[in-house]
Amino acid sequence: MAWKNGFRELRPLLHLLFPLCIHWIAEEMTVSVLVDVTTRALCPGNSTCSQVIYINGIQQTIVGVFKMVALPLLGQLADEHGRKPLLLFTMTVCIFPFALLAWNPSKELVYAYYVLRTITNILTRGSIFCIAVAYTADVVSESKRAALFSWITGLFSASHVLGNVLARFLPEKYIFMIAIALLSLCPIYMQLFLSETVEQFPISNKDPSCLTKTLNVVHKRYESMRDAATLVISSPTLRSIALVSFFYEMGMSGISGVLLYYLKAAFGFDKNQFSEILMLVGIGSIISQMLVLPLLNPLVGEKVILCISLLASVAYALFYGLAWAAWVPYLSASFGVIYVLVKPSTFAIISKASSSTNQGKAQGFIAGVQSIGSLLSPLVMSPLTSLFLSSDAPFNCKGFSIICASLCMVISFYFACMIKSDNCLIKDSENEIEAPLLNED
Repeated sequence: MAWKNGFRELRPLLHLLFPLCIHWIAEEMTVSVLVDVTTRALCPGNSTCSQVIYINGIQQTIVGVFKMVALPLLGQLADEHGRKPLLLFTMTVCIFPFALLAWNPSKELVYAYYVLRTITNILTRGSIFCIAVAYTADVVSESKRAALFSWITGLFSASHVLGNVLARFLPEKYIFMIAIALLSLCPIYMQLFLSETVEQFPISNKDPSCLTKTLNVVHKRYESMRDAATLVISSPTLRSIALVSFFYEMGMSGISGVLLYYLKAAFGFDKNQFSEILMLVGIGSIISQMLVLPLLNPLVGEKVILCISLLASVAYALFYGLAWAAWVPYLSASFGVIYVLVKPSTFAIISKASSSTNQGKAQGFIAGVQSIGSLLSPLVMSPLTSLFLSSDAPFNCKGFSIICASLCMVISFYFACMIKSDNCLIKDSENEIEAPLLNED
């Protein structure tokens, strides 16, 4: 009956989740083919391309730097001006980078793609999910949020499976064109059908000078950022989950940034094998997020699920890093069925520890903390991966950088064990509602 109850609770979110699923399908379609397209354009005839690995690392670093500001800012704007305008904006800008590759995947346009994709990732990577989570918190009672967040991440995994199925069987030349068509559908659907959940207040008719307006905006954003930081730092629960998120993102983003290139260089994997691995993770993730977590959460709570998921992420990294045959990455991918529960359990803990008026601030600020981790990881992972995939490696362990990344997940697990129990989460949330520094003018 858990799945029936979850489906019933999802009904108010239909017009949010349908375009999100289409968006996720379209983006996932491009993941496996991008490895071949970029390697072929920048290093024709080679299976290993250090240039692509470094460009991806630079892109990830730049995105991480600016996301530290962009994510909290977008979360605050979603609290103040509504979820719908921010969702429309972020989902629209995703279209443009893929248009370049659909036109002509030449060396010059691949470079242009990386530039444009870097800009759009700053605005969209993580922010779409954070705003969607805040929208969900607006319309769902606190006691049901953990299950709903799990269903949403389960739909995310299902979308990834469908995206990888399409990538597996569609000819490469059509993938980017179909992705653009699907991405274009999403903001149109949202504009027509999505309802706003944030109450809009009338704006004063005063007409200050341009300089005054600019100073007021800057001051307001600074105050809002300071309040968001104080909100997280003053709550033991949010402070702990911020550290969990930081180290987890540092390790996992470092792995995801180099993994497909590592598999291509070490085992000769191509688009079809990438899609198979991603589908394997996705199919199992659907079951674990949409069925297992809603059943387990009332019994053990979000903290236990989070800790188990983090242990699975450690095993995931170690098996990839120590892979001794082409079948081992498939075994490693199976741990993705468990570690995907990190996200919904984290969202639920943050939501419980935050008041209803500060969902966007809390989710956005902690997403900004995650972006710091994604900023730092490529500084180590890109050169380390490139070194151990080359003939100059100090010893024969092509996945050594991934083994190093697993240490970040171990640290994340330690901080997860320090998180308070559910009763304390509720107490933290009540204290935040009463805190005077969070009162809006």
